[in-house]
Amino acid sequence: MAGEQLKPVAGLLLLLNFCMHAIVLGIGSWAMNRAIDQGFFVGEGFTLPAHFSPIYFPMGNAATGFFVVFSLIAGVVGVASAISGANHLRYWNFESLPAAASAASIAWTLTLLAMGFAWKEIDLQGRNVRLRTMEAFIIILSATQLFYLAAIHGGASRRRVDN
Repeated sequence: MAGEQLKPVAGLLLLLNFCMHAIVLGIGSWAMNRAIDQGFFVGEGFTLPAHFSPIYFPMGNAATGFFVVFSLIAGVVGVASAISGANHLRYWNFESLPAAASAASIAWTLTLLAMGFAWKEIDLQGRNVRLRTMEAFIIILSATQLFYLAAIHGGASRRRVDN
């Protein structure tokens, strides 16, 4: 079958993407938990601070909240994409490609969106080591997801059926 030589490459990229998305989910979950635990408390006797934002994170800068939220979304969709990709690797034919390619495309675009917020967070500075790690993973994931998409599209072949 044509493109069979790309199957191990796609498998390696799929495993790498899955692990990196899991790490992004872990760090993003830590940041979200910390923001919930140490965020603003609004009750009967409290007033909102002057610069209240519903996406407030006690660590990082003004872009941190958006970066963490979109990284979590990209991470969840990336893990789901890896599950669909594993099914495609199992069959490795033209019929299993659309599900894997569409899931990977959506995960890649969401990762690109999170990467945009990562660049903004880098530009604003003032973040901790965990956020820097998550920024690096999101930026690297943007490239590896694109390579994975190229590998599964290059390896797909259509079976010829003669009537």
